[in-house]
Amino acid sequence: MNRRERFIAAAVACAAAMTMAPGARGQDAEKLTLRQTVTLALQNSRDLALAKVQYSIAQGEVSVDRAEFHPNLYTGSGAAYTSGFPATPGGSGPSIFNLSYTQEVFNLPLSGQIKAAQDRAGNAKLEMDRVRDDVIVRAASVYLDLANVRHALELMRSEQASAEKILQVTQDRANAGQALPIDVTRSQLTAAQIQERILKLEGREENLSEQLHNLTGVAEDRPIETDTEEPTFATDQQETELLAMAMNTDPGIQEAVNERSARQHIFKGAKGGYWPTVSVIGEYQVLTKFNNYSEFYKQFQRNNVTVGIQVQIPIFSSRTRANVALAKKQLDEADLLLSNKKDEVRLDVEQKVRGVRELDAEREVARLELKLAQESLDLVQAKFDDGQATLGDLEQARLDESVKWVAFLDADLAREQGQLSLLEATGQLAKVFQ
Repeated sequence: MNRRERFIAAAVACAAAMTMAPGARGQDAEKLTLRQTVTLALQNSRDLALAKVQYSIAQGEVSVDRAEFHPNLYTGSGAAYTSGFPATPGGSGPSIFNLSYTQEVFNLPLSGQIKAAQDRAGNAKLEMDRVRDDVIVRAASVYLDLANVRHALELMRSEQASAEKILQVTQDRANAGQALPIDVTRSQLTAAQIQERILKLEGREENLSEQLHNLTGVAEDRPIETDTEEPTFATDQQETELLAMAMNTDPGIQEAVNERSARQHIFKGAKGGYWPTVSVIGEYQVLTKFNNYSEFYKQFQRNNVTVGIQVQIPIFSSRTRANVALAKKQLDEADLLLSNKKDEVRLDVEQKVRGVRELDAEREVARLELKLAQESLDLVQAKFDDGQATLGDLEQARLDESVKWVAFLDADLAREQGQLSLLEATGQLAKVFQ
């Protein structure tokens, strides 16, 4: 940091302390780095908490479907009046106690549905990761934008002071007959334009501060100070590497892959509907004495146990044929959606890579323009010290330098936001803030 930059940084800190509201000065400021801001935003995000709950729900739904292949034991009791042959609506006789056991052993359609549910639960995990990245980008963008606005505000206030001095000098020259009234009007217009921009920046600062408090959960009565250290999000990977990373990590592509896999399992399961299903069954009953069992059975025994295997063999099933045809069409649809998504991601990453290159070039132009304005100011300052330039010339040079500073800050912020977007598209965002 050169001497001029250190001077401006000191001026920014002093002006911020002077312009802080009395109530705010009474509270300890919360100084946050960019990494701390992102960490707090992730901890405080309701959207991320909701995505985690939805992922847990998806995993629970898979467990529910898988339970059919696990032991299922039920018990019950009841009493019924019967006239004639003892039977209940379920088909078995009335019993004062019963215990039943079921477990699927071989059921291809059900197995396909379970595997499809597992794949779709993976999509819930991808959605959780996407929400996490969205929170990171939103928090980082607000933080960087707020730091940029505060820096620009101090530069504009310095610019306002120069504009007021220029206006005073112009008015004095006009009173002495050395300047035209139009020169005074031009200086007044410049001062008014600066004041207008300051008011807009102050409103923007207030809005961004409120957003940052909401994101991080910091109490609203505690002002947040941003770190002056400039982050870097630049990447040295080639475009082909970035494209490959995007294809391997993009949540949209991964969701399409999972959905295709789910439909593939459903298709296989639907074709498995032509195969038999096998399940283990068991039942124990304690029958009643008052339902006239002895009148219909030669040998009546109250305690009864049934254990065995139930096999269902499909002979002709129109429903199975329809399910297979539907599952095949859904699989073809998933193939097309996956292909379209890959093309969409490829074009998006290529556009983001070009955009970052363009923003780099714009920032470099803004940096050189700022450097030229600083060198011009140094030259005018030297002339002013030698009596070869007026105070108006010096203040105009300072005004020009402030304008270039603001333009450079805007270009720098735009580049950082473009780099963040590229990191998100290539799956590198979370690693940067680990």
